[in-house]
Amino acid sequence: MLTYIAFLRGINVSGKNKIPMAELRELCESIHLKDAETYIQSGNIVFKSAVHNTSKLEELLSKAILKQFGFQIPVLIKTIDQVAEVLHGNPFATSDETIRKQLYFVLIAHLPNTEMLNTFKTESFENEEFSVSDNCIYLKCTIGYGKAKLNNNLIERKLKVLATTRNYRTLNKLLEMGS
Repeated sequence: MLTYIAFLRGINVSGKNKIPMAELRELCESIHLKDAETYIQSGNIVFKSAVHNTSKLEELLSKAILKQFGFQIPVLIKTIDQVAEVLHGNPFATSDETIRKQLYFVLIAHLPNTEMLNTFKTESFENEEFSVSDNCIYLKCTIGYGKAKLNNNLIERKLKVLATTRNYRTLNKLLEMGS
């Protein structure tokens, strides 16, 4: 069995798409995602599965959520090794806790079209730095993500990819839970 982390986008935000975490864990177990653990209310699940295909797991979880809760949400699943690679590949990595609070990881489902990506790389945003890898756009938001112009919605729109964003602490905690 492999260990995976599922990132659900847009649940329990401003009273929309409410999913209680206990019910989400039960749902995971009912579809044979083993040892499911959730972290905070924003849709992070660490689990094990004998299925070695993240696309199949994403579809399975997405359909189960639709059936159980009545709404469709984007689901992105990464192996624990992929998440470790993202975290350790951060070009803004530092031991400075103040800077760590400025770091965000925009996990993307797939590498965008080359032309869109090249155009995107030429953009700049005040008080924000970014770096692109194969499966993540790393953000450093010096005035905080809440005030950032370069956010998840903008990235999805400009690059035509499914994306979901997590901060340094959340990604690190999920990796710890899965190890």
